[in-house]
Amino acid sequence: MEFNIRPSADLRNKYNEISKQCKETREPVIITVHGRGDTAVLGLQDYKQMKAELELLRTLAEAEDDVQNGRLGSMQKSFDDLRESLVKRKDKDV
Repeated sequence: MEFNIRPSADLRNKYNEISKQCKETREPVIITVHGRGDTAVLGLQDYKQMKAELELLRTLAEAEDDVQNGRLGSMQKSFDDLRESLVKRKDKDV
């Protein structure tokens, strides 16, 4: 992944351009302060997707730990819990 790097003044003076670039390329823009990376700007859609993917990875890691430590439940209960979690997440995002 190649990063687009911009000085902090661009965030203040060229915000619309940076916002458009994030949405079109779906890549982050790195904002620098005194020549050093300081902040990453990311489109809201990509941020939400990244958060959802991270939550899924955490859930899978917890499930793997449960399997390795013998903490198993029925398949039906697992699917019911997953559905409930997805419905709650959907309601929260609306």
